[in-house]
Amino acid sequence: MEAVLTHLRGAIERGEYAVGDKLPSEAELCRRLEVSRPVLREALRALQTMGLTVSRTGKGTFVVSQGPSEDPTFGDYAASDLLEVRRHVEIPVAGYAALRRTPEDLDHLTHLVERMERETDTTAWVAMDTLFHLAVAQAARNPVFRRVIEEIRDALARQSAFLNELGGRREQSNREHRAIVEALIDRSEQDAVDAMTHHLARVESTLTTIVRPAPRTDPSEEGEHQA
Repeated sequence: MEAVLTHLRGAIERGEYAVGDKLPSEAELCRRLEVSRPVLREALRALQTMGLTVSRTGKGTFVVSQGPSEDPTFGDYAASDLLEVRRHVEIPVAGYAALRRTPEDLDHLTHLVERMERETDTTAWVAMDTLFHLAVAQAARNPVFRRVIEEIRDALARQSAFLNELGGRREQSNREHRAIVEALIDRSEQDAVDAMTHHLARVESTLTTIVRPAPRTDPSEEGEHQA
């Protein structure tokens, strides 16, 4: 999927598909790129998330920008809005959870982390990722916190899938989730706050890397500098 996305994104950014152009049909793209329809559809969804295209029911996919949005949208929410709320909610929630968690909360969270560390299917892992964040909110023993996470659950899942497929975040996330659970086990409010702060910072930096990749060095320029 990443290879298909890179190809299509590059074609759009180079102007091979101009703003307003309709991309070839799914069947044609599958034939040209020699990929299955599910793989192509994941790539097309990622293009739309980046703000490069829009899908119009019954008409196809159209280019709306030749550069990715620096603030992609996940479901109903822009990434910047989502991250802002997560920082203000999930960081203190982790601290409260460290102080208020029950043995049942710890069992549930430990089991989830262990399952996520074994899971290889992205869809299943993403589902457990959202359950993990809901479980931390539950451990904080304030139903309002859980309701807030429930409200953004779909957006969290979309963001998680995007980061895992394009940013290779799964192993990092597993380590970060493990650190959060260990802080809860230790009943350390500060460690829990620090672990969640680090987790959300890594989410933000990976997202930035995907939508604003470092400029490629022109090999001819590099040769001039070396000369």
